[in-house]
Amino acid sequence: MSTIYTVKDLKKTYRVGDVATEALRGIDLKIEQGEFTAIAGPSGSGKSTLLHLMGALDTPSSGEVWLSGRRIDRLAKPPSAQLRLWNIGFVFQAYNLIPVMSALENAAFVLELQGVGRRERESKALQALAALDMAEFADRRPNQLSGGQQQRVAVARALAADPQIILADEPTANLDSETGQSLIHYMQRLNTEQGVTFVFSTHDPRLLNQVTRIIRIEDGRIVQEEPVQAA
Repeated sequence: MSTIYTVKDLKKTYRVGDVATEALRGIDLKIEQGEFTAIAGPSGSGKSTLLHLMGALDTPSSGEVWLSGRRIDRLAKPPSAQLRLWNIGFVFQAYNLIPVMSALENAAFVLELQGVGRRERESKALQALAALDMAEFADRRPNQLSGGQQQRVAVARALAADPQIILADEPTANLDSETGQSLIHYMQRLNTEQGVTFVFSTHDPRLLNQVTRIIRIEDGRIVQEEPVQAA
């Protein structure tokens, strides 16, 4: 396997007035192509901050982030936007769906930005929705969907564009047991059959029992890394 992510001595400090909060305190990490990995830790441990820095959504206070041999932590806005458009799929805990768009339009949105024709992008988006048991809700807008349904649309949006890697912030947090397990199995199939690399932040035992590596973070530092024999 080849290394897809290299993180070197990554630090992030947030400042509000005179108050400084150290979210990350020197993270060193490598993610190999094809991993199915969880970043686990208590609330406030730095999981989401790490994902955001890996996805070039934020810049670190110091340190480096490399994706497929390219340094991305200091990219200007236009190239970082292009990087996210073509290489990285995101699943946010807050969904971040566009309110005026239907579920199908939301799922197809990244494909539209990529310039994919309407027929092809709607076909791919509908396939992703169907895999998450959301095809029957394709015409509904986010305010007509439950929280769990909105999360499934957000996952479909990330998956439809066939990204190089998917970064997911608590992807099963708002899903019931059956739906969460179905989502996990679908992501596993993408990982094993198509080689999509997944990195999750999670404390969901259902997901932690299925990943192949757990990286545990506390107080902005990695305290343990453990391979897992998936159930």
